[in-house]
Amino acid sequence: MEVDQTNAAVAMEVDEETCDQQFEALLEKAKDLETTSPDNAAQAYKDIIWNKADLEDPSGKGREKAVYALGEVMVKKNQAKELLQLAQDLRPIFEDFPKAKTAKIVRSLIDLLARIDGTRAQQIEMCTSFIDWCKEGKRNFLRQRIETRLAALLLEDSKYDDALKLLAKLLSEVKKLDDKLLLVEIFLIECRTHYAIKNVPKSKAALTACKTNANAIHCPPLLQADIDQWSGIISAREKDFRTSYSYFYEAFEAFNAADKSAKAKDNMKFMLLSKIMIGRPQETKAITLSKSGMKYVGPQIDAMMAVAKAHEERDLKKFEAVLAEYKAQLELDPIVNFHLTDLNETLLEQNILRILEPFSRVEIEHVAELMDMPHPRILQKLREMILDGQLNGTLDQGIGVLVVFEPEKIRSTYDNALTTIKNTSEVLDTLYGMAKKVS
Repeated sequence: MEVDQTNAAVAMEVDEETCDQQFEALLEKAKDLETTSPDNAAQAYKDIIWNKADLEDPSGKGREKAVYALGEVMVKKNQAKELLQLAQDLRPIFEDFPKAKTAKIVRSLIDLLARIDGTRAQQIEMCTSFIDWCKEGKRNFLRQRIETRLAALLLEDSKYDDALKLLAKLLSEVKKLDDKLLLVEIFLIECRTHYAIKNVPKSKAALTACKTNANAIHCPPLLQADIDQWSGIISAREKDFRTSYSYFYEAFEAFNAADKSAKAKDNMKFMLLSKIMIGRPQETKAITLSKSGMKYVGPQIDAMMAVAKAHEERDLKKFEAVLAEYKAQLELDPIVNFHLTDLNETLLEQNILRILEPFSRVEIEHVAELMDMPHPRILQKLREMILDGQLNGTLDQGIGVLVVFEPEKIRSTYDNALTTIKNTSEVLDTLYGMAKKVS
């Protein structure tokens, strides 16, 4: 009996191996068509997927490989609509595959579509369609992961309310299942969403929850790098730039090791930003000239180096010229833009205070000329500095003059009075102590 079972198992393995070889042969022919006859390659892959040759494929490996290969062909040709239609057409075949394999194929199709530029709307459509399909088939595991992906897409599409509603529903479900890895991803997207709407306290709370769950599991390196990146962003928002630099460095090293050039470049840019905000722009050269840093030289890094040079020279005019020259690289990134705007205002305040040092009364127009800045901007900044207590003075706008007050000095009489009171108190304490001993 045992011999028969063993023979049957061996026979099944041989049959499966034969089937795999047959599918491999068909895949090779389809692969060759990509170069010899590109128009026929897609149809060849479709024939394999729908098993027109009527081959046995118990494991589904052959058809799975054909799906990925066809997806790659469509990505190369930027055929977003065709890829979206393929996702619809594959659903009957998914019934023949194990649920785990189906989940892998579905998520791979979404990833393939994401590689085509300008397809965010189609990605949202694909995710929404698959979510409805998962609900019909009660595939909750897959649905939750697609909904997490959808929340990230809604965030990128600036639909923050929709993203937060979806994340709140997901959190209530996933917390009951205690799926910590998925919770990490959800909390990280929630952190990014709250940051986008400038709710920093809630963003920080979501990041803390994300880290708590990540510490309880083995977190994938790239996901940990994303967590480090956002830890750096939150630390920078709280003006703790030394800590933020450490986080950005860790994230940069991880993305660089994984050849994720876009994310590595972003973190290198944030590293340079941290050095500039600390007040050490001269240290940025060592980062860009390092072995790993030289791989990512480009417009973004050039922009940050130009900012560092202008800041090192304390040249406000040059600083603003750099912001104008590299507007596309600096303003489009809200994180960099926020900090450089803050730095610009700080430099302006420092320059104003330095120019006002020899004056007790000066025309605002003269200050604007000395700084080579527009009069309205200087006037507005002087108002802000007076109201914030950074400048002790008043504006006489009737004649366009700034009156700078002398620093208030405490008269020596007050010092003497305080010293007398202190000495008297000490004498009384001594007398009280002596009286207690006598009594």
